[in-house]
Amino acid sequence: MDNVATTTPTILVLFGASGDLSQRLIVPALFDLYQDGHLPERFALLGAGRSDLDAAALVLRYRDGVAAHARHGAPDDATWQAFSAMIEYLRTDAVSQDANAQLSERLSRYEKDWGAPAQRIYYLATPPILFAPIARGLCAAGLTANHERTRIVVEKPLGHDLESFLEINRALTGCFSERQIFRIDHFLGKETVQNILALRFANPIFEPIWNRRYVDHVVITVAETMGVEHRAGYYEHAGALRDMVQNHLMQVLCLVAMEPPVAYDAEDVRGKKVDVLRALRPIPRDAVGEFTARGQYGAGWIRGERRPAYREEPEIDPRSNIETYAALKLLVDNWRWQGVPFYLRTGKRMAADVSEVSIRFRDVPHRAFPAAGGLQAQPVRLVIQIQPEQGVVLKFMAKEPGYQLRLRPVDMSFRYSEAFETPSPNAYETLLWDALRGDATLFMRADQVEAAWRLLMPVLEVWGENPAPDFPNYPAGSWGPEAAEILLARDGRSWLTPSLSRET
Repeated sequence: MDNVATTTPTILVLFGASGDLSQRLIVPALFDLYQDGHLPERFALLGAGRSDLDAAALVLRYRDGVAAHARHGAPDDATWQAFSAMIEYLRTDAVSQDANAQLSERLSRYEKDWGAPAQRIYYLATPPILFAPIARGLCAAGLTANHERTRIVVEKPLGHDLESFLEINRALTGCFSERQIFRIDHFLGKETVQNILALRFANPIFEPIWNRRYVDHVVITVAETMGVEHRAGYYEHAGALRDMVQNHLMQVLCLVAMEPPVAYDAEDVRGKKVDVLRALRPIPRDAVGEFTARGQYGAGWIRGERRPAYREEPEIDPRSNIETYAALKLLVDNWRWQGVPFYLRTGKRMAADVSEVSIRFRDVPHRAFPAAGGLQAQPVRLVIQIQPEQGVVLKFMAKEPGYQLRLRPVDMSFRYSEAFETPSPNAYETLLWDALRGDATLFMRADQVEAAWRLLMPVLEVWGENPAPDFPNYPAGSWGPEAAEILLARDGRSWLTPSLSRET
């Protein structure tokens, strides 16, 4: 991240200003940017929402969120006073005509006080059902007319299915051009996710072996020990496939599988990612059982504490058919990856919190060492650790000290915490900084989202039409259901245990 703030006067209009997302993630990230000198000198955060608050009450709420979640920690009084002076609150119904009239008047007042036009960023930290009416209201009020100085940021989920996404997208593109729309996926803001491109394309030793000749298969894992927690209302209508696979895991897959970009710019990088999505082999409805596995957690033990089953959680239907675990086998039909399976898995109440990409290389073509040498003790693989550990681990075989030739698996590792003294910005800092500068490289383009929905719709439809007869089918604290093991066993493979952090 550059050390120079954008000099363009900026007004960030935060719809859903009193919500949990704003308090926990967005405002703490803005505060960290301010602490590091990355906000414009003339900057305003104009919150908009229906909560019965005034600016002072909202500022107090935000200070609690910053103290709990900001990278810089709790602010001192002087710093907080300077930052909070940029915050205002507009209590209004975001989809009403009066709201947009008030908003227009407030925006004009900022520009008059500053004596200069400002770029306007509309951040929709609201439920997706409000995306379309808010966008249309802004357009009708003439608040989106200047395409050079206006952007809109929308959060996932971008729809519940393909049809609802297309409806939202029609509303957005009817008011904004594609280059003004920033569809945020916080996974793409993580340092280690961005590092996938650096690892591949800045080092000549990896790219030559990043193909079907040397790679046996790829596993992308996002596992959580937490359950549904406070998201029961959302999760009962989403499930693991919509919540994690359709966005986070598919975006990571694109970074792993994409071709080298000509230049690191938004259109080139995003275009290469779309190429991957278009090359993914469709999953026919009658083959969903061969390419996917689903699960729902039952009661179990995690770190010495008993955890209830999903169906026992508050506000959850005791007969719920929603999956809390999803696994897929995907094939990329192009020259680089033909025949190399990509296995994706994600689940709640798993054995550990870990997100990683594991590149499993092919076995050696000829075994020159005796069977007792331990050659098969560990397959050679490259592991890109996303969280909680951040780094890269190369797992390979080496000879043990001694007179006999015995092989033992060893690790060669790089960790952000050890290699760099500067702490990494969190994902929302990176993405907000890019939105301020108008850099859409780490944001999703409409055709990316649409392609991901089209791929997964047969799975969603078949799962919805056919309730799972064995739910719950994996205990809390495990690595998932037997169905996921069978998914790989059909190919003569098994899931590799993730590279857990030293503290685990």
